[in-house]
Amino acid sequence: QVQLIESGGGLVQPGGSLTLSCAASGRTFSSNAMGWFRQAPGKEREFVASINWSGLTTYSHDSVKGRFTISRDNAKNTVYLQMNALKPEDTAVYYCAARNTIAASTTAGRYDYWGQGTQVTVSS
Repeated sequence: QVQLIESGGGLVQPGGSLTLSCAASGRTFSSNAMGWFRQAPGKEREFVASINWSGLTTYSHDSVKGRFTISRDNAKNTVYLQMNALKPEDTAVYYCAARNTIAASTTAGRYDYWGQGTQVTVSS
């Protein structure tokens, strides 16, 4: 069993930056691929970024490429999402997710564990 706790959300002005963190419990973190997803009001949950067990392979949605960076620190059981040049359309609840496998995925249904989410609001 893996428990995920997100932090770092908040209110930021357009063009600003935030870093989300996701702390994972359990001794298998280094074997878990991780992902970030988001859900805006009235919309379906969508993929943001994912990372494999080693951190050497990452994927990101076209809408965040060049602005968001996913990374992980296996020694700290933590995955990060650095978000720069934020836009109002990035406003959503951001969820951290973990897979029981080393390979990253862009598909929400392939993740086994989910955090409770953290709100990110981009507004002036």
